[in-house]
Amino acid sequence: MRFAVSSGSGQVLAMGQLFIQEDADGDLRLSFRTDRGRVIEGGKIDADGSLTNASQELFRQFFLAWGVMGITLTSEGR
Repeated sequence: MRFAVSSGSGQVLAMGQLFIQEDADGDLRLSFRTDRGRVIEGGKIDADGSLTNASQELFRQFFLAWGVMGITLTSEGR
């Protein structure tokens, strides 16, 4: 499924996909890969499968990547 990352004003900052990757310690992380190949690594997925902390960290990384507050992630449904 494709997603658009948008600023609070509606400007599309990137298009891409969410995915789960294994880090060097063997932990699973929620990450985002833009259509241009940039990977933004989110937080660790909890042992119970919860994505709450992982997604909060991913949004912090979105802020660091683009310096924009109020970022939204919208499904493009394709």
